[in-house]
Amino acid sequence: MYPNLETVRIGGLPTVLADRTELSHWIGDVCQSGPTLPALVFSSNGQGIALYGQNPTYDAAMDAADAIHADGMPVIMASKWLTKTPIRGRSATTDLFHDVAKVAQDRGLSFFVLGATEEQNKKAVAQMKALYPDIAIVGRRNGYFSDAENADVCAEIVASGADVLWVGLGKPKQEIWCHQNREALAGVGVIKTCGGLYAFLAGDAPRAPKWMQKVGLEWLYRLKGDPKRLFKRYLVTNTQAIYSLLRQTGT
Repeated sequence: MYPNLETVRIGGLPTVLADRTELSHWIGDVCQSGPTLPALVFSSNGQGIALYGQNPTYDAAMDAADAIHADGMPVIMASKWLTKTPIRGRSATTDLFHDVAKVAQDRGLSFFVLGATEEQNKKAVAQMKALYPDIAIVGRRNGYFSDAENADVCAEIVASGADVLWVGLGKPKQEIWCHQNREALAGVGVIKTCGGLYAFLAGDAPRAPKWMQKVGLEWLYRLKGDPKRLFKRYLVTNTQAIYSLLRQTGT
């Protein structure tokens, strides 16, 4: 259905070998090919790998993805150390967004921005427009809506004519929502999950220093900023992720 992307299995997930530049152009190609159903583009990091195999509904969503990219450095490291086909570069969603935005500007593609609080969503969209004034942002909506409203939300998105739908509802909710509502979103080119992207764009969550990003310690920087909420999550998540990376990589 879509142009092929080579993959390697990392932590049980078929993860694309493409780097950010390749992936952003692939997203543009898919949008311009006029797919029958939108392509699902999800990310892989420690949290996502730890969740995989624990929740059948989440697993089904990840199994349906058309592209899963390396969002976290542990995914990159595992591909280098445990496989014969290393991933060509990390595609952190907070960075990938900018590559996709540049492609969108060049090709005349449009965005719909879904998720986060009303205030954060609004601030994130304002920053998108400031950074990329030539992108058509054809709609936005916060992430606080009920299941009963799904049909209306999807209808609004389709009616906007968006090529790329950004969905920031947090793992695993965002992947499950995208998968379950895929058919209702026919007409959209690509659905891209984006986790905490809006917080970064809105200026509510600073990125870790570059050196921490490069060595895979971005999680530690976030832990320092919110230890009460993240300590238990990272303790469990990192342990599960390491186990999965060692047992389910390169197979």
